Amino acid sequence: MPTPAACLFDLDGLLLDTEPLHARAWQEAASRFGTNLGPTQLRQLRGRRRLDCAEQVLQWIAADGGRCDGAEALLAVRQPIAEQLLPLARPLPGAEQLVRRCHDLGVPMALATSSAKAAVERKAAPHPWLGLISTRVHGDDPGLRAGKPAPDVFQVAAERLGVDPANCWAFEDSPAGAQAAAAAGCLVHILRSEAAGAEGFPEGALWIDSLQEVRIGSLEKSLSRDG
Repeated sequence: MPTPAACLFDLDGLLLDTEPLHARAWQEAASRFGTNLGPTQLRQLRGRRRLDCAEQVLQWIAADGGRCDGAEALLAVRQPIAEQLLPLARPLPGAEQLVRRCHDLGVPMALATSSAKAAVERKAAPHPWLGLISTRVHGDDPGLRAGKPAPDVFQVAAERLGVDPANCWAFEDSPAGAQAAAAAGCLVHILRSEAAGAEGFPEGALWIDSLQEVRIGSLEKSLSRDG
């Protein structure tokens, strides 16, 4: 299938290199409550909605004997840090070119992200090319019953584009996101990341080392099914 019915894109860690910035914000916030988050814990937060991440971090703080009066208190510390860092995120290699290629070919696109609408607008502001993706399903979208790894975000994105998820290509970088896309029935493309490793990803996905490898509108493919 050289041309998909639609391309459904994650944002953080896939189109924009935000994951190190998210990790830093969670690390700094957790440290205010006496908890130091390690690489394994930070990997577990990738691809998930902000509130889901906050609930997980609260559990780690409690396990360390610390105290935080709920997700709202934790996010009150974390969000100002993130808001300063995230506009600095740069595009991942090939991201802008792939989005423009889809646009030029008339391939429908949607953003399927765990980030809230306001956060996406803040991160996207320095990158006008992201405006080519007009259909967006955010983590705080009222149409979602659950966040990634539940399939809702990809199902809703496909529905709004008027296509079958089974005929869509989904692009992800996190286990939670890849599981969500696979559960929705999409053909999942996983951007390989040293930080994420290979654990927790669905079988049968297509692994890529860069978005520059993706070929749309051509029989040419440089994708591997081997993780």
